[in-house]
Amino acid sequence: MTRAGFIFATTALSVVLRTPSLVASPQNPPAKTSQPSTQKLPNPLNDLLDEAQAALDKNDYEAAIPPLQKFITEKPDVAYAHFQLAYAYTALKRPDDARQEYERCIGLDPKMAEAQLNLGILLLEKRPADALAPLRKAVELLPSQSRPRYLLGLAEEHSGDLSGAAESFEGAARLDSKDADSLIRVGQIYLLQGRPGDAEGRLRAALELQPKSPEALQGLAQSLEAQKKPQAAEAYRNYLAVQPSDSVARSRLVHILIEQEKYDEAIAETGKSAPGQPPTVDDLKLRADIEIGQKELDEAIATLRQAIVLAPNDAQLHGGLGRTYLQKREFAGAEKELKTALQLDRKNLAYWKDLSSTYYLAGNCQATLATLDVIAKAETPGAGAWFIRALCYDKLNQIQPALDAYRKFLELDDNKNPDQVWQANQRIHVLEKTAGKKR
Repeated sequence: MTRAGFIFATTALSVVLRTPSLVASPQNPPAKTSQPSTQKLPNPLNDLLDEAQAALDKNDYEAAIPPLQKFITEKPDVAYAHFQLAYAYTALKRPDDARQEYERCIGLDPKMAEAQLNLGILLLEKRPADALAPLRKAVELLPSQSRPRYLLGLAEEHSGDLSGAAESFEGAARLDSKDADSLIRVGQIYLLQGRPGDAEGRLRAALELQPKSPEALQGLAQSLEAQKKPQAAEAYRNYLAVQPSDSVARSRLVHILIEQEKYDEAIAETGKSAPGQPPTVDDLKLRADIEIGQKELDEAIATLRQAIVLAPNDAQLHGGLGRTYLQKREFAGAEKELKTALQLDRKNLAYWKDLSSTYYLAGNCQATLATLDVIAKAETPGAGAWFIRALCYDKLNQIQPALDAYRKFLELDDNKNPDQVWQANQRIHVLEKTAGKKR
């Protein structure tokens, strides 16, 4: 059955109905379950149960169904028979029939923990919200077992209840000191909740149990990166040692090394994705980032152009090339590439902002203002945008708009940029005099 651990049907019953035990596996050892009270049955009915059990023991689930149905026709109030039939339907991938029989079983015996658990597992993948009730009941009936809490955590996580899931996973881990799965899941949830410090602790504990777990290694690297800890680079290396084909993780490692100004190490990492093969677009992007970090702008431009040959419609490449030209103050090249990037991704504000900077530094105030107008439709202008507007209106000799923009800048800046504040006040004084003379 599935890794979640459906409960096996038990051996044949001659006289006593026994509760089934959990599937045995390294992650899911056999459970200790309580025994229900004995129930004597007439011999012909025992034969039907024996026949069904013999079929189940051989994994011949189709053959188990007829004797179980005959038994239920005679004894519809025996919960265990419904459980066995549900189990056979589950194995045959007939989830609707299985669910119906598990629910009948639970209706007859609400305290059969195995039926509650199996129903929850059955619903978990496609209907996690419906799995919550039976799994919560299973947790209630099996308070000392970690697996039901882990499964409940999965259902809560998949239903969007991250807080509830974290609590369930924490509870499972407390009950089983070797439950690495629960530690990994709760660590991942803490990452989603913006709690990287808490995630780090749980993931380190998981790695003590499973040192090569890709999920735990990746999560630890992400938690350290989120905390801006220098150990993040080594954590990503440890993860990539077991998952060397993860290009996203390698990219994160390269960017961390660039931020740490470890350019030689960053270059070495870019060659590990496919040694001996021509560089991919992603490889070239990483190389360009390294070259930009090293202030090797001409080399970065060449690398980005090489990447654009491979991916001419990649807006990010054109935007990056435009920004690199802007850094070199080659405004014609910057304008051309940024306009191309915007043709491919018109809503990207980073490209619009770089284009406005390009126009302004090139002395094209009219185009700067027009571009700032576009940006202002997507986000409220800050102090810096108003200062650039003011300078442009000032250069265009548009006195009143310049005065209004300088004043708006002063209102928003709150004296955070004293040089610009001084300049704005000086220009306001001059423009007010000029405006007065014109009246």
